[in-house]
Amino acid sequence: MDRTFLTRYAWLSIVAALATIALKSLAYLLTGSVGLLSDAVESLVNLIGALIALAMLIIAARPPDSEHNYGHSKAEYFSSSAEGFLILIASVSIAYTAIQRMIHPQPIEQATIGLAVSAAASLINFFVSRILLKAGRNFHSITLEADARHLMTDVYTSIGVISAVAAVALTGWVILDPIIALVVAANILWSAYQLLRRSALGFMDTALDEGDQKLVEQVLDKYKAEGIQFHALRTRQAAGRRFVSVHVLVPGKWSTHKSHHIAEEIEADIRNTLVGTTVFTHLEPVDDPLSYQDIDIDRKN
Repeated sequence: MDRTFLTRYAWLSIVAALATIALKSLAYLLTGSVGLLSDAVESLVNLIGALIALAMLIIAARPPDSEHNYGHSKAEYFSSSAEGFLILIASVSIAYTAIQRMIHPQPIEQATIGLAVSAAASLINFFVSRILLKAGRNFHSITLEADARHLMTDVYTSIGVISAVAAVALTGWVILDPIIALVVAANILWSAYQLLRRSALGFMDTALDEGDQKLVEQVLDKYKAEGIQFHALRTRQAAGRRFVSVHVLVPGKWSTHKSHHIAEEIEADIRNTLVGTTVFTHLEPVDDPLSYQDIDIDRKN
C-alpha cells in the first residue's frame, strides 16, 4: 500500500509546531516565566521532530528495491529514536534553567495575557495530536503515533505550567515556577524513555502484539480440522508493515497442486484478517520425521 499520503500529517505537525513556538515564545516574553520558557523549548523540539518525521515518512513510503527487499518501513524508527533523543536533551536543558531560576528567582509579569496565549497554543497541540494519534493507529505508523503522544505530553505540560503561573500570580510564591519546570522536565524525560524503548524494540524485530498473534492463530485453527498442522510460527512488526511466517504440514498423500492451493488460501486468510501483512508459508509433509527437525524455531510469543 502506498503510504506517501501520511506525509500530509507530518506537514500538519510542522505547521502546528511553528504556531505554538510563536505563541509560547510570546507568552514567555510577556511573563518571564521559566515554566513557559520550558514549554516553548519543548515546542521547538516538536518542530525538529516533525521535520525528521516528514523525511522518514518519505523514505518509509518507498517500495522495496534490490538493496531493501523488505521495503523501507523501518525508517520510521529512526524518526521516533531521533525525537526521543531530542526530548531527552530538552528535558536536561529545562531542568538546568529551572535550577538557575531557583538560585536567582525573578517575578512573573503580565500573567493573565501570558496564560491566555499559552492556552491558545495548547489547544492547537491538543487537536493536532488527536488527528495524528488516530492516523497513527489506523495506518500503524509509529512516527505519527510518537509525534501525537509527544504533542499530548506538551498539552499536559502546558496545563501544569499554566497552573504554576496562575498560582504564582495568586500567591506571589515565585519558587512555584521553577518547581513546576522541574516536574515538566521529569515528564518530558519519561516521554523520551518510552519513545526510545519502543524504537529499540522495533529495530530488534519485536513480534506482533498478543491480539494480532491470536488472530493469526485463529486463522490457522480453521485448517487443523482438515488434517493440517503448523509450527515455526514467527511474526514481526516493522513500523507500518507486519510479517508472518509459518510452516504448513500437510498429509503426504496430497498432490503438490492441492498443497500449494491450501497454502495460498492460508496466506490470503491471514492477509484479510491483518490487512497489510506479508505472509510466508513453507510446505512440509506431516508424516515425514524431517518435517519436525525445525520445530524448535517455533516462536509464538
